[in-house]
Amino acid sequence: MIALLAGLVAGPGLGGCSISLSDMPLMGSSEKVEKPKETEAFPAVNDLPANRGEAVLAPAERNKIEQELIAARERQANANGSAAAKPGATPSSAAK
Repeated sequence: MIALLAGLVAGPGLGGCSISLSDMPLMGSSEKVEKPKETEAFPAVNDLPANRGEAVLAPAERNKIEQELIAARERQANANGSAAAKPGATPSSAAK
């Protein structure tokens, strides 16, 4: 009875020392199955990305987009400034 109890207590502890089933040879063969090599998260030092298929923006298009972003930033700053100028105003009431 004591031997059975000792085996039940020691079993899970010794089971952690065993190798996983995926590392065991299959059907008695001694060949080890090669796992695929994982790709690295970062490219090699001199490894350049492929060229893009799309063209770079023309200067006129770039200026137009920059002006739109500047205008949007100014509108946002004005909206935030008007909400801060009113005492007790909440952002939801200023947006209406």
